[in-house]
Order: sequence, then structure tokens, then C-alpha cells
Amino acid sequence: QVHLEESGGGLVQPGASLTLSCKASGGGTFAMGWFRQTPGKERQLVVAISWDGGNTYYTESVKGRFTISRDNAENTVYLQMNSLKPEDTAVYYCAGRTVGLLAMHEDDFPYWGQGTQVTVSS
Repeated sequence: QVHLEESGGGLVQPGASLTLSCKASGGGTFAMGWFRQTPGKERQLVVAISWDGGNTYYTESVKGRFTISRDNAENTVYLQMNSLKPEDTAVYYCAGRTVGLLAMHEDDFPYWGQGTQVTVSS
């Protein structure tokens, strides 16, 4: 049974940095993604990474500010978020799949974490 566990959310001021972690257990190496959702809106892909880290995707609004990386020895994916803005406020979800190729659609990911709240506010 694959299990994804996120950590690292919190309340920060605009311009600050935050790192989210997602540790996978119960399975092998996955293609992973981070999605975010705000109240009343659909969950949207923020970043994604292939199993070997060779391919990544960033939504336009986070390019140059967010970085996704992974440590396959630890089965952990990281999302480094810099220069945070109030519009980055959301619940962030880690998603994974047992196929290693980069995926960008919610339906491509059968495994999900419980979500972690990120709030950017002064």
C-alpha cells in the first residue's frame, strides 16, 4: 500500500521561503507532483518531476521561485518555495504514481498525501 506523507507547511510572511517534503512508503520510485487548492477552486498542478529528476514541469506563476527536487534513496520529494506571495496560499498536496514518466494531470496520480496548509500573509 503506497502512502505519501507531506510536511513543512505553515504561516509565513510575503517574501519568505518554505520547504515542503513528501515521503513515499510502501512502494518503489514514482513520478511525483505537487498540486495546490484554494477554497472553491479546483486542485491545480504546481510542479512535477519524473522518477529520475530528469524532467520537470513548473506552472508559469511559480517559475523562478519554486524548485522541485528528489532524493530517491530516501523516497522523498522536496518543494523549495522562495519569494512567497499571498496568492501562493493554498493547501498543497503531494501526488505520486508508480509509472516513472513525468505526469501533469490529476487523473494520472493514483496516490495522494493528506495535504499541508501554506499561508502567506503579513
